[in-house]
Amino acid sequence: MALPPEKASELKQIIRQQLTRMDVHGRIREVLAETIREELVPEHQQLSAEDLMKALRRRGIIDDVMKELTFVTDMNDREMPSTPKPSTHFVDRQPPVLQKTNIDPTRRYLYLQVLGGKAFLEHLQEPEPFPGQICSTFTLCLHFRNQRFRSKPVPCACEPDFHDGFLLEIHKDSLGDGSKMVDSTTMLSICDPVHMVLIKTDTFGETTLVASYFLEWRSVLGAENRVTNVAVELLGVGTESKVSVGVLNIKLEMYPQPNKTLSQEIVNTQLALERQKTAEKERLFLVYAKQWWREYLQIRPSHNTRLVKIFAQGDCEDHANLLCSLLLGYGLEAFVCVGTKAKGVPHTWVMTCGTDGTITFWESLTGHRYIHTPINPDDPPLVEQPKPMYPYRTVGCVFNHQTFLGNCQPSDAVEVCVFDLHDESKWKPMSGEAIKSVCSPGATTSLPPFPPLCASTIDAAVISNEIELQLRILVSEHRKDLGLTTVWDDQLSYLLSPALAAYELERATSISAGNEEFQDAIRRAVPDGHTFKGFPIHFVYRNARRAFSTCLRSPFCEEIICCRGDQVRLAVRVRVFTYPESACAVWIMFACKYRSVL
Repeated sequence: MALPPEKASELKQIIRQQLTRMDVHGRIREVLAETIREELVPEHQQLSAEDLMKALRRRGIIDDVMKELTFVTDMNDREMPSTPKPSTHFVDRQPPVLQKTNIDPTRRYLYLQVLGGKAFLEHLQEPEPFPGQICSTFTLCLHFRNQRFRSKPVPCACEPDFHDGFLLEIHKDSLGDGSKMVDSTTMLSICDPVHMVLIKTDTFGETTLVASYFLEWRSVLGAENRVTNVAVELLGVGTESKVSVGVLNIKLEMYPQPNKTLSQEIVNTQLALERQKTAEKERLFLVYAKQWWREYLQIRPSHNTRLVKIFAQGDCEDHANLLCSLLLGYGLEAFVCVGTKAKGVPHTWVMTCGTDGTITFWESLTGHRYIHTPINPDDPPLVEQPKPMYPYRTVGCVFNHQTFLGNCQPSDAVEVCVFDLHDESKWKPMSGEAIKSVCSPGATTSLPPFPPLCASTIDAAVISNEIELQLRILVSEHRKDLGLTTVWDDQLSYLLSPALAAYELERATSISAGNEEFQDAIRRAVPDGHTFKGFPIHFVYRNARRAFSTCLRSPFCEEIICCRGDQVRLAVRVRVFTYPESACAVWIMFACKYRSVL
């Protein structure tokens, strides 16, 4: 299939740049001079193109060029002519990451290389691990314009050995221009940063956030040859947000290089204007927020003590924001609630409003759900009132990406609160235009776009078997310390699997199924005169030793693990259920059967 004229010209330009980089013309001139000097016989007064090609092949120059230039025919394009990708892709053997990537010659890319790290002083005294030794590792995750990347894990060290490259595609979002290669001017207007997140994984598989950094990549547009090196200082998180974690050496390169060059002064001016514009929008919103707060206080003096947070950050707040965003994405009317739990502890949770008026509370830290039925304080004392099952005590405000509402009812107690959000006598709204000025996509450069969710990389069957094997070892060692022997019943362990699947189904959907069949299977597996005991428990982590310690704190579970008696047989089953972003629901069930002695 022939390339369109504009794509053919782009491809020619790329090949020309590659030949220039290899200095092919200079090498041809050398071969030509040498051939004329050494091989041209007197009777031949001119050198033919065929003679020159033979000389180039003999010296391996043509082979070198063909090794550097590889054309890969996309078979999918032959079968599907309607696909927008060209039938031929240009693959450059430099840099190394492109060896495995079919890139579109009509698109522009930012090649980001991590050349290593230094000054990670927390790991200054950490010894270098032996080959094959399990050790703590660093992993660098990147997000750029709906693209997600993850580096290879490297051992934690003062100078971690990061050597990874990431090919980030830059393209326009406007309809009809998606297939055009962006020029320097257009790229200068793309304000999306490269979000870099450093994660540490310990020897038990537990992950912690080390640092988060937003890299401004557009400095490469004003750099010489469109290549620049950047030293990125990573700061900690939480209470250590002012403390340096370490430094990453980053190399940025445009691929292919734009024809139009921009001066560094133009790039710096653009970045300064964007910062000024963002600061002005945030200043205007702050002025409006203060005015809104003064009006809210004039409604009732007691409002001064209510938890109405226009600006907030923290742990449960982030969880609630994420859960609310997911529910909004699934088409529900969802809000984040800001209030308190027992003893006046500040807390946030999520609320959804059903089409039938049902109000459901969602606890983002546990996944529990509660139906809210308000109590009417004006009802006579003899009228039976519903007993709240939720742990929430007061609610000061609710919000989502479009709405912010302050609770202006006489009482902010959740049990008597009416969640009719359209009634301005109960909920004072903030201007939708003011919220949109700082919260809508593209309204400010300080708010990065939300990254897409990645599928789980965990093999549920493998992890389930590994945790189960570790738990068997831990149980055997624990019983050995008590002077007890351990005999495992593999068939009984196998029969526990359907129960764990049913527990996760009920936890996720509130649908209960399979309990009768499980009980019938257990009755058939336990002989007459024997007793069966089982203990299921749920975790959100995969650390077997930590889970075992938690299980032993339950008297009922400890009674199973430390069971004494006649013909004692033990069983354990683990089921891991995977979710996006490698989140897991881990169900463990310990069981035993023994002969009853009167």
